[in-house]
Amino acid sequence: MKKSLTLVLASALLLGSAQAQNVTLTVAAFPSLDSAIKAILPAWNKLHPNVTIKLQAQEYADHHNAMTTALATGQGLPDVMAIEIGFVSKFAEGQGLENLDNAPYNAGQYKKLFTPFTIGQATSSDKRFIAMPTDIGPGTFFYRKDVLDKAGVNPLTLQTSWESFIEGGKKIKAKTGAYLINTAASINNVIIRTNLKPGEGIYFDSKNNLLVGPDNARFVRAFTLSKQVRDAGLDAKIGEWSNEWYDAFKKGTVATQFSGAWLQGALQNWMAPDTKGLWRVQNLPEKGFASWGGSFYAIPSKAVNKQWAWEFIKFMTLEQSSQITAFKDNGAFPALLAAQKDKAFSEAVPFLGGQQARVLWRDAAAKTQPIDVNKYDSVAEQIVQTELTNVLEQGKDIKQALSDARAQIARRAR
Repeated sequence: MKKSLTLVLASALLLGSAQAQNVTLTVAAFPSLDSAIKAILPAWNKLHPNVTIKLQAQEYADHHNAMTTALATGQGLPDVMAIEIGFVSKFAEGQGLENLDNAPYNAGQYKKLFTPFTIGQATSSDKRFIAMPTDIGPGTFFYRKDVLDKAGVNPLTLQTSWESFIEGGKKIKAKTGAYLINTAASINNVIIRTNLKPGEGIYFDSKNNLLVGPDNARFVRAFTLSKQVRDAGLDAKIGEWSNEWYDAFKKGTVATQFSGAWLQGALQNWMAPDTKGLWRVQNLPEKGFASWGGSFYAIPSKAVNKQWAWEFIKFMTLEQSSQITAFKDNGAFPALLAAQKDKAFSEAVPFLGGQQARVLWRDAAAKTQPIDVNKYDSVAEQIVQTELTNVLEQGKDIKQALSDARAQIARRAR
């Protein structure tokens, strides 16, 4: 009891000290999360006038590379580190981030407030909770209505099955000259992430068994359909986050795109703002539901201002007003369940031709199942993508490619 009282008094003194002096809190982020942070700054400054947010924003890859180096060396660490879902499992398996389940954070009490699948995403294999979710990416099928209208293709037929998606793509290409998709690899990325069974991750199951291989129907089908798209000349062979990708959005030379709901904000704000009213969305083919992106906030173990870092993270993730501000600013879909009930969700989205897309995204998020993460997910993803490229560009046999992928992953994860 005496020890507990001493800790309480010490915490109170620290808080009083922090409030009495000016503090600079360093937050490292990437687009479009940096835009969301800027949008909430007026509210933060009003609440905490003595705590100045110093935002360090870099492009997605540069940010995560910098954070990887900072965690490895202990140098150049921010107080708050934004992490995109693609890097969460990798960062979680290191020991450089605070376990938010522990005191003084005690984040366990907040977990039930978030979309369920985000909690598993931020939990390491040894059950450390290393980051708070701020936004999620319900998997979404974007399509150019003007292109499909010109081709005489009903968007619902593209959603019915992957086979009908490909057949519709052939008609679109013949009638309009537009490609069906930016890259055939996108088909693989959807199929391997959707309709997973409980206890099944993308590449490993909950018991660390490797799932990739020539006998796994999910991967065989994903590779097979991707190859059919490439062989039919339906993909533009354009990588994401490239200038060619942005141009395709602007010019309508690619008819569809699979992504997270957040893409709407990116298209509207900076990728292709002049295409307002031309886009629509629907759920993924074959009633698939998947998490497609998402952002988290973590505290490095060697951060200088951990207490204020936690206050900032709670402000960004637990405050409904902050979540809605970010949502309206750039389409960052709230991870906080209470924010998803805001009246903004029933509003029409002008960029999507007045479609009530947010209701669709909310329903998709509710149907998305948690996926177990594994510390070797990033390794497996890189190897699978390389072997898929060998299939698409060099004509490698699919079963052989998946067999080789399995062997390489097993060797790296041994």
